[in-house]
Amino acid sequence: MMMLISYDVNTMDREGRKRLRRIAKECVNYGQRVQKSLFECLVTPLQFRQLKQKLESIAHPQYDSIRYYRLGSEWKSRVDKFGEKVLYDPEGEIIV
Repeated sequence: MMMLISYDVNTMDREGRKRLRRIAKECVNYGQRVQKSLFECLVTPLQFRQLKQKLESIAHPQYDSIRYYRLGSEWKSRVDKFGEKVLYDPEGEIIV
């Protein structure tokens, strides 16, 4: 399933900036950054639960927020884009 994950982390102190970097690194492990605090992640339900658990263990519930949007299997028909940023197709072939 395709998930869209967005986050807003309070970076007014060093700990907040550290949380921001850690959250971004976890998201990179599961998907691709499409904007500064927005990731598209093609994951299984188990992978989503694992990612959600990791992110929520990093974020501070009083200062930060994370939002999860389930786009489902028909996500390509639900996403329109504009601009030049080239992204990989997570369902396409990977050439190594």
